[in-house]
Amino acid sequence: MATTIRQVCTPAGDPAWLVGGYDGVRALLTDPRLGRSHPDPERAARYSRSMIFGRPQPASPTERADHARMRRLLSPSFSARRLAGLRDRVSELVRGLLDEMERGGSPADLHEVLAFPLPVLVICELLGVPYTDREQFRRACDDAADMTDEARSMSGLATLWQYMVELVERKRSPLAGESRPGESDVEHVSDVLSDLLAAHVEDPAGLPTAEVAELGAALLFAGHETTVNAIDKGAVLLLTQPGRWDALGRDPELLAGAVEEILRLSLPIEEAPADRSATGLPRWAAADLDIAGTTVHAGELVLLDLHDANLDRRRFPAPTSLDPTRSDNPHLSFGHGPHYCIGAPLARIELHAVVAALVARFPGLRLAVPVGELRVRGERLTGGLAELPVTW
Repeated sequence: MATTIRQVCTPAGDPAWLVGGYDGVRALLTDPRLGRSHPDPERAARYSRSMIFGRPQPASPTERADHARMRRLLSPSFSARRLAGLRDRVSELVRGLLDEMERGGSPADLHEVLAFPLPVLVICELLGVPYTDREQFRRACDDAADMTDEARSMSGLATLWQYMVELVERKRSPLAGESRPGESDVEHVSDVLSDLLAAHVEDPAGLPTAEVAELGAALLFAGHETTVNAIDKGAVLLLTQPGRWDALGRDPELLAGAVEEILRLSLPIEEAPADRSATGLPRWAAADLDIAGTTVHAGELVLLDLHDANLDRRRFPAPTSLDPTRSDNPHLSFGHGPHYCIGAPLARIELHAVVAALVARFPGLRLAVPVGELRVRGERLTGGLAELPVTW
């Protein structure tokens, strides 16, 4: 599929350019003329009413340098060595959750008993966030991701930010040699927030606690929301494409390929918002550029259609089929280039553990309702399912 571009309306009701086709989207993901900032963000076209990715950031001459610095700060925490050490722990968490699912009996809501709690458990351990706080930040994340209600989104983001500020302060005190009442429950361990706070102690001006809290809030949101949806999506895809579930049970060597296909494909049900607006990865043009013969002017909003790119027939033969034997699968679900998702290896670890355990433990698993009755949360930035009833 050649690069395509057309004018569309965003979920916020503003004009944008929607770009499709694998080659074009991949190239634009690394084009320095597209970014997350705008010289006049209050007057710029908005993607949605969400405070997360809904509007551009103020233009800054150090935008790219700041992003590179953030990646350097986080890279040790998401290194291959560190994440490899999590594999056994993730598998242990999956087994525990499936034990509970089995004890609860059939039918069950796979979303509530597995897809949601697993990524939350993992990101809490990795970041150093108390799992007991999960309902508190779950509500905040749900509110912040609302694409239709700006006030709700703003309130959710503020709550998430305040939660992380307080947690960072509780974790910071022992590192700074301080002792404060009621803070003995937060100890220094090897986790991302503690690593960042250790860097803060070494260079308080270069890495203020406010920035530690900002990074922590972003990782907490992104680190569980997208993986929750991927687990739900994977189960639906494998259970609705004939023979796929049984094939994985017979041949575990297909698991890695199945995980990549789950990441590449979208839910086989309608996810678009009710107003039929276009969705994609939002980027604002910093300069005029030509896309497939169309001039996009500086300041205009461009939506990169990753879903369309991942279904490009020129790049992916039989694109809608989940084919675990697909040997070449350079999908763009995690982006490409400098902004490639830093948590991609962790998401793969979690998906692999979930699929491997589910097909082995529940060979007769099936959807408890027709796929068309599954309810998609189209008003949320990350989409996903409200519930996933299964039986066995």
